[in-house]
Amino acid sequence: MMLIKRLCQTAALVALAISTQACAESKQSTGVEQERKVEARELLEELITFRTAKGFGQVPAMVNVLEERLKAAGFSNEDIIKVPLTIDGEEVEGLIVRYSGEENSDKSAIAFLAHMDVVDALPENWDTDPYTPVEKDGYLYGRGSQDNKFGVALLVSTFANLKENGFKPNRDLYLAFSGDEETGMLTTREILKTPEIKSVEFALNSDAGGGTITKDGTPVSFTMQAAEKTFATYIITAKSDGGHSSRPGLENAIYDLAHALTKIEDHEFPVEFNEITRLMAKNVAEREGGELAYALNALMEDPTNRQAIDIVKQYPNTSHMLWTTCVATMLKAGNAENALPQSAHATVNCRIMPGTSAEEVRGVLIDTIENDELEVTLQRGSVESPASPIREDIMGALQRAVAVNYPGVKLQPVMSSGGTEGREYRSVGIPTYGAGSLGLVRPEDSRAHGINERILLDSYYKELTYWDTLIRDLAQDAD
Repeated sequence: MMLIKRLCQTAALVALAISTQACAESKQSTGVEQERKVEARELLEELITFRTAKGFGQVPAMVNVLEERLKAAGFSNEDIIKVPLTIDGEEVEGLIVRYSGEENSDKSAIAFLAHMDVVDALPENWDTDPYTPVEKDGYLYGRGSQDNKFGVALLVSTFANLKENGFKPNRDLYLAFSGDEETGMLTTREILKTPEIKSVEFALNSDAGGGTITKDGTPVSFTMQAAEKTFATYIITAKSDGGHSSRPGLENAIYDLAHALTKIEDHEFPVEFNEITRLMAKNVAEREGGELAYALNALMEDPTNRQAIDIVKQYPNTSHMLWTTCVATMLKAGNAENALPQSAHATVNCRIMPGTSAEEVRGVLIDTIENDELEVTLQRGSVESPASPIREDIMGALQRAVAVNYPGVKLQPVMSSGGTEGREYRSVGIPTYGAGSLGLVRPEDSRAHGINERILLDSYYKELTYWDTLIRDLAQDAD
């Protein structure tokens, strides 16, 4: 009996010791995790203070802050490559950071993308100073908090944390940060010329992933951008001899332009599907149901179905993925109220489906207008990029990373109508995918480029786990 009692006492002491050790380790782990959150938040707050909009010349100063954090984590001077560029007299920089992998690895490198610049914000339009980070109701307010300084801060924080903890990737990893994504992507093109980035197998873009959640944090949908429409702007010009407004004749540049725009408004580009948009249509049909589901399913069977087209056109948030769109956005005409116009100009912005060139669309506009006297010119260079292939290995890694924060959520490949630097990478043959699981409460949190831009801090902190999980999955520890 005595022996049994002693054995029980010993077992109890062992259990207590194990419990105490586990508790201590849990506290230590929690402390480290909290420290990571604090550091990542402090970095984001510091980045917000830089007015990295075009014309203010603050991108290089922000690069210096990132360089300092990375060097403190153990990255060398050789690991950090600045890509300086003078744009319209302003000094701008791109940034490349190499995380060296296993020597003689047979795995190609991966690039992780983000952009450091922002669309400018005027303090008088905001409730807070856009360049002074402010926490309120669980959100961090500030220009770039959502687009895309949060991506910069998270990637730098993750690289730094992995480096400090001795993680050795089995392949080279690169940060590739643009300094002018919002205004031309010239630094992106310079980055793509470097031997480091030219050699990557694929890229993951922090500016093109994420999802939506309800106010209570329940996930709604999460997407991965794998294609973009081509951005192309055309100027349509009508000219006439003008004259005195008291003697109007048969010619009038404004009327000629108006007739042309009406024809463009009425023109329908054909429905077309690719691998990604077909998946998008299926997902929307399953989620929405009703007449929209009927129309999408009908169009996947017959893209010329008139009834289905008419239904889908009533849902512009969905229909844009089915065809090329062209819309008038600006007008300029005449020079005096008492003179007939000598010229009239309209800006028409098009978002073109992958596989169709900007020149082909220019031809469609010319044919639609049916007036040889009008000029149709491509105002700015358009970058045409193919859709990235849906690879199971990449999709699997992205899905597993999302599941860490949002179990059970199915990641959906999408094509964007808006533009990101992913198109630049795809155009030179580098498959590029949107990455991230940042949860936005729609429509309240969709404020990129708008006033009172903000990020939900709880979502931001979850992203630290996301990126750590994803990078470890894609570049498993070589040791």
